Amino acid sequence: MNYTTLTRRLPAVALAAIAVLGVTSACSSDSDEAPAGNAAAAAGGGPEPKTVDGAKAAAQTVFDRFSGGDFAGAWELYTAAGKQAISKADYIKLNEACSRKGLAIQLTSARMEGADKAIVIAKQLVAAQSYTMAYEKDAWKLEPAKEGLALYKLGAVKAIAVQKKAGTCANA
Repeated sequence: MNYTTLTRRLPAVALAAIAVLGVTSACSSDSDEAPAGNAAAAAGGGPEPKTVDGAKAAAQTVFDRFSGGDFAGAWELYTAAGKQAISKADYIKLNEACSRKGLAIQLTSARMEGADKAIVIAKQLVAAQSYTMAYEKDAWKLEPAKEGLALYKLGAVKAIAVQKKAGTCANA
C-alpha cells in the first residue's frame, strides 16, 4: 500500500474504529471484581459524580483504554446491556482483529440528557461521533449503539467477517 492509498483509507478506518467502539459490548456476570469506574471514583471508593464532568471522565477512560489496546478494560466500562450482547473474550477477539489501536480518541464536548444519561462527542483524527453514557450502579458506563449491539450479538467470528466484507476491519 502506498502513501496515497493510506491517506485515503485512514479517515474511513478511523471512522470504522470509532463505530466499533460505539457498538462494542459483552456478556455480564456477577464477579468478585470491583466495578470499573473513573480514577476519581476508584480513589475515593464511592460513587462516581452524577455530573457531566463525571460522565466525561468515565468516557475518556473508556476511549483511552480502547485506543491503547486494553480492550478487556474498555469492555469493563460498558453498560450491563452492552456486556450481555457479547462475551468479553469475543469482544477482545473482534477488536484485536479489526480495531485500529494507537490513535488517540479525544472528547470534544458533552451534555446531560436527563439525570442518568450524558451524550459525549469524541473525535479520532477527522471523524467525530456521539456516544451515550448511562449511570448504572453508581458509575458511568458506555451504552453501545443499537447497530453495535446487533453486530456483537453475531459473535466475534461472524462480526469480523461482516466488518471485513464491509471494508471496516482496520487490519484486513
